[in-house]
Amino acid sequence: MTTSVELTRFRVVPEKVEALLAARPAMVADFEADREGFLGARLVRLPGDEWLDIVEWRSSEDYAVSSRKGPNRPGIKAFFDAIDSLVTAEEGELSA
Repeated sequence: MTTSVELTRFRVVPEKVEALLAARPAMVADFEADREGFLGARLVRLPGDEWLDIVEWRSSEDYAVSSRKGPNRPGIKAFFDAIDSLVTAEEGELSA
């Protein structure tokens, strides 16, 4: 099986950065508890109020199932609520 990588770039207004960062640990905990195949995530702050979330999944199928669930748990919802707008969302395969 190939590890799938979700790359989501989004904007957060400065007033919501604190809420985003405060919600992150609960979002990750909710993913660990509720998302089959979740392997881990890294959050990268970019210039211009943009962020990049790099999430690794055991498979593309696991990522697809997770995407359909949406913000179904409080930690995930709080994190998503802090996001102002989506810039891009892509999926790729991790290579050695």
